[in-house]
Amino acid sequence: MTTSTVRLTMAQALIRFLKNQYVERDGEEMPFFAGCFGIFGHGCVAGVGEALLENPDFRYYQVRNEQGAVHAATAYAKVKNRMQTFACLTSIGPGATNMITGAATATINRLPVLLLPGDIYARRNVAPVLQQVESAQSQDFSVNDCFKPVSKYWDRINRPDQLITALPEAMRVLTSPSETGAVTLALPQDVQAEAYDYPVAFFRKRVWHIMRNRADRRALQAAADLIRAAKKPMIVAGGGVIYAEASETLRQFVDATGIPVGETMAGKGSLRWDHPLNLGAIGATGTLAANRIAKDADLVIGIGTRYSDFTTASKTAWQNPAVRFININVTEFDAGKHHGLPVVGDARETLGELGELLTGYAVDPAYRAEAKRLHDEWDREVQRIYDIRLSPLPSQGELIGVINEISGPDDIMLNAAGSMPGDLHKLWRATHPKNFHLEYGNSCMGYEIAGGLGAKMAAPERDVFVIVGDGTWLMLSSELVTAVQQGVKLIVLIWDNGGFKSIGALSRSLGMEGFGTRFIEPEDGMLVGDAAGDAVQPLPIDFAMNARSLGADVIECATRDDYVAALKTAKAADRTTVVVIKNDRLHGVPSYETWWDVAVPEVSEVDGVRAAREEYDEKRVMERYFLE
Repeated sequence: MTTSTVRLTMAQALIRFLKNQYVERDGEEMPFFAGCFGIFGHGCVAGVGEALLENPDFRYYQVRNEQGAVHAATAYAKVKNRMQTFACLTSIGPGATNMITGAATATINRLPVLLLPGDIYARRNVAPVLQQVESAQSQDFSVNDCFKPVSKYWDRINRPDQLITALPEAMRVLTSPSETGAVTLALPQDVQAEAYDYPVAFFRKRVWHIMRNRADRRALQAAADLIRAAKKPMIVAGGGVIYAEASETLRQFVDATGIPVGETMAGKGSLRWDHPLNLGAIGATGTLAANRIAKDADLVIGIGTRYSDFTTASKTAWQNPAVRFININVTEFDAGKHHGLPVVGDARETLGELGELLTGYAVDPAYRAEAKRLHDEWDREVQRIYDIRLSPLPSQGELIGVINEISGPDDIMLNAAGSMPGDLHKLWRATHPKNFHLEYGNSCMGYEIAGGLGAKMAAPERDVFVIVGDGTWLMLSSELVTAVQQGVKLIVLIWDNGGFKSIGALSRSLGMEGFGTRFIEPEDGMLVGDAAGDAVQPLPIDFAMNARSLGADVIECATRDDYVAALKTAKAADRTTVVVIKNDRLHGVPSYETWWDVAVPEVSEVDGVRAAREEYDEKRVMERYFLE
């Protein structure tokens, strides 16, 4: 060994490199990795496991499910505006494949996570090794190839020296505002333990500058011209506003121009809920205010949105035949959607420069007044839903209202799947950009508790309220143990509505009577739907006992008043508390003049399905391609 090299195993070199990677934006510098989540197995314990043992300053956190590890890392990155994340380590086989759902969730949401699954032996002489999936067509094949479609960068490290080229590429993608997502480096377990003389320079501190790319000047001028010519423009604020820390710039832009704003799931909180031109949620889970303005809008200014089908109401939200789109986005792919004018650049910088080009411009005062009137009308509707006193079981809207009123303005509400995201999107009164934390790109059941863990680790000064349905709790609640072990305080709210409430409602709307969505004892071995009414036996699931067995404090509630008291107790506590309450599974928040395309069978022997198909055919003709 010379002074210019250091002999390390591949795994040791990996960890030494990762702990010396930093990012910087706007003069603020920080380590990019907060540590490593993982579960040791034979495919990683003697390689990366030993390297972590040697490097206690790159902290290792033991988790209970590999999917949960990725969710926690994703939530951490979301709270940190993509400036920090975790590495996630697994063994070969099921440990690796457990991470695939998490990888898809991160990539869909454009959030950085580094995945380090163990892999088969590169030298092959002992194949097939334990947990190896064999192929008769290739020996260069393992379950880790399944990560390719859900990773923004993928590589297999078959020689220890390959790290020298692979790791900088992984960091380039992870720190890129336009390219980020899940990055997977498959680590053959024999190669993890092999040594190589690595250049010392490879491990020097490197600071990755997170660029705020400026938009093309001609595109900016074209956007300003379109805005000046529009009569009824509106803004769709997406997650890119928050990740770019552009909320204040957006507020200034809206105040100056009078253009009203609808928010996506990821963009909710871009403006405070009480801003008079914040119309709230847009699209299939949108508010009456935003959807009415959208219907007649002649110009849509999308900022940091990928225009999912929920945002566009399956491309039915904008019905003005002359509607045009301006798409401000760091990602060229998203900026080009809907045949819009692509303005590729950082949201904060682009909005600021666009605002300068629009000096002196404002919408017609009558249009601004109409938007404010709709904002106020919607605010009254939210309060009406908060004030419902359903008996004997409270409504979901009531429960949302209680959390919104008891939680602090700097707290985090976190959710991901079921009927809650749509209701929260409409009803939550967001007070700051991190107050509303929804994973809805993948709408991943199981994200919630693991995501709460990551969110709280990213913002330990804030209380994190994790809302989880009974169905999701049963799917992935194991990271509650990790929160207890690490002393990470969560407030977990289990809403027990006796099954899959969201899909039950969707099933009923499709004429299928909620078949297979209730948690009940089968009749004659068969599951039944809502037509059976209460003449069924619910499954004897004790969620409180389940949560208590995982080490959390638990409060059971029978009434809304119990729930209010429980939340106050949980907020005052210094450790994880789970609050359990039953709520009505049939009472829902209305849809407000919107639609979502879920295909209904063209032929059926079920009367309700045939009726739903007729309605589907009527609605589908409203879908558009938004051609000029």
